[in-house]
Amino acid sequence: MRIMGLDVGSKTVGVAVSDALGWTAQGVETVKIDEEASEFGIERIKELVAEYAVTEFVVGYPKNMNNTIGPRGEASENYKKLLEETFHLPVTLWDERLTTMAAERMLIEADVSRKKRKQVIDKMAAVMILQGYLDSKN
Repeated sequence: MRIMGLDVGSKTVGVAVSDALGWTAQGVETVKIDEEASEFGIERIKELVAEYAVTEFVVGYPKNMNNTIGPRGEASENYKKLLEETFHLPVTLWDERLTTMAAERMLIEADVSRKKRKQVIDKMAAVMILQGYLDSKN
């Protein structure tokens, strides 16, 4: 029983999965998407769902600091609907305020180059979203 965490951006989706016990989140990859072309990387997500035997999703939900929902939050809501329609599995929206900034700070502290940070930031944010969700359940 594994849970997949997703950090949905406008160009990429960061992917993380839990271990079989649901205790820890590991980064898997970053899937390229194109919102304008309605290309959301679902074929690759399907492959990963099968590979990891995923039974549930957690999607990062970027609320504004005043708790309102902006365009990125709406994009997460739409991605949630797409996942539900495609996989018929539970999908939870998880408040992800500050996770991308925290991931960025962690990578800077680890002295990761700007170019490499750009490549892993979404995957790292997905790990932080999923780990926060797992910690809340355990």
